[in-house]
Amino acid sequence: MAKDTDSDPIPRHVAIIMDGNGRWAKARGRPRLFGHRAGARRVREIVESCPELGVKYLTIFAFS
Repeated sequence: MAKDTDSDPIPRHVAIIMDGNGRWAKARGRPRLFGHRAGARRVREIVESCPELGVKYLTIFAFS
């Protein structure tokens, strides 16, 4: 993720609620596992980007 050049302050804590990866995959004619893997890849991107952006705390809730 590229760092935004906007002057808005970066929050110290970000919370993400993941739900619907299986439904997302099903809507595209793919198996649920495809959606779960896509969600896992996105989580990795987010986790790696947070320190670069200055986010100190990250909470992730994942529902199946």
